[in-house]
Amino acid sequence: MSTILIVDNDEGLLHFLGRFFKRQGHEVVTCMEGTSALQRIGDESFDMILLDYKMPGLNGLETLSRIKAAHVRTPVVIMTAHGTTETAIEAMKLGAYEYLLKPFATEELEQITADALEISRLMKEVVGLSDTNTRIAPAEHAGVSIVGSHRKMQEVFKAVGQVAEKDVTVLITGESGTGKELVARAIYCHSHRKDRPFMAVNCASIPDNLFESELFGFERGAFTGADRSHIGKFERCHTGTLFFDEIGDMALETQAKVLRVLQEGEFERLGSTETVRVDVRALAATNKNLEDEVQAGRFRKDLYYRLKVISIRLPPLRDRLDDVPALVKYFVSRFAAEYSKQLHYVSDQAISKLQTHDWPGNVRELENCIRRAVVVCQGDVLRPDHIAFEDERNSLRDASADPEAHLKRQIKAIAPEILHVNNSRAHANVIDLVEEILITEALQLCSYNQVHTARMLGISRNTLRHRIKKYRLAPPD
Repeated sequence: MSTILIVDNDEGLLHFLGRFFKRQGHEVVTCMEGTSALQRIGDESFDMILLDYKMPGLNGLETLSRIKAAHVRTPVVIMTAHGTTETAIEAMKLGAYEYLLKPFATEELEQITADALEISRLMKEVVGLSDTNTRIAPAEHAGVSIVGSHRKMQEVFKAVGQVAEKDVTVLITGESGTGKELVARAIYCHSHRKDRPFMAVNCASIPDNLFESELFGFERGAFTGADRSHIGKFERCHTGTLFFDEIGDMALETQAKVLRVLQEGEFERLGSTETVRVDVRALAATNKNLEDEVQAGRFRKDLYYRLKVISIRLPPLRDRLDDVPALVKYFVSRFAAEYSKQLHYVSDQAISKLQTHDWPGNVRELENCIRRAVVVCQGDVLRPDHIAFEDERNSLRDASADPEAHLKRQIKAIAPEILHVNNSRAHANVIDLVEEILITEALQLCSYNQVHTARMLGISRNTLRHRIKKYRLAPPD
């Protein structure tokens, strides 16, 4: 649950917004002018602030300036009925996250609020490192930790310590689920920009035709549907850190414009000829081999070398299975607290089972696996039967969706063992074995009624009698 401060001299709007956010499960504090808001901010912590632009006494921009001077990590959204490009630009320069034009639609308010609260969480949730021998000491009250004592992880920690305080671009590589975003956030948390904005951009999830407007913003009328000016992520993240997740999926045309910002620190919003200058540190991550992408013509060579000032590669979990017990302990502790479970022990058999898996989904898969195990565990010990791997659960889903295909896969899995054990009589022996088991199960299901059993099996009653005699399948006494 988040706490939101709303500052506006319109009592009706305060009442409406208070009810709106409370229905969504948030705590709400309201003030009617800037001075009292600053007093509340001095005494309390807020996850987001909605601030009116035009108020008696301190106006919105003056109040914003004082807020950001003391509480720069709290996203502030400016609300105004006097929306101009100049107002928006000035608000963004002072550190506003976004601005809302009155009257606004509830859908727009919901989207901006969700985005702002996510940014607030990312900036406030400190990422610590489990190793205490590196240059970086684990942050106090760290919300998340990167766990690992394996030599390869120690190299990662060492690299984070070496680059965190230096304003260099860092390229983080590794398979999906290895924790690339956590490394980016650890670099941010231990940098001199830690009190400035941190924003993440998922290059794979934003359509190409919207990507440039998201990064660079646009002016009103720049394209069909642009009914207001929009400030892009580069501008919002001025003096902060911008993380490009899955940068290998960025379109070539956008790559050229991003390269210019990284090199020159300037760009133009869509529909504008005015140059905007920004100071942004860029971090990037990808699960692709960018050298191969460059050779294939899908990634710019100049951008690749601009990103790869420093490169950090995260190892897959299968290459550091010795870290599994520590990771399990960390996740169990975290999820037990989250779900109010009294879990005190993880059995050795459960740890052994987890260490035999190859973890194609890496740490993310392990995290999800432990989350499920904690949820289903009813006692204070996590046992092997609480653990289900992704491929096992997929197999169960496949069995219900296509039983015949599932049966074929099961037979295929044991076929090599059958051939090895039975040698030259494999076919005859397996036919007899399967037939005996099948008829036994059918007889039990039909309470040894031979008419019903023969109908279920699709054979004659005489054939069933012959098989019962052959396999000595007498009914129980």
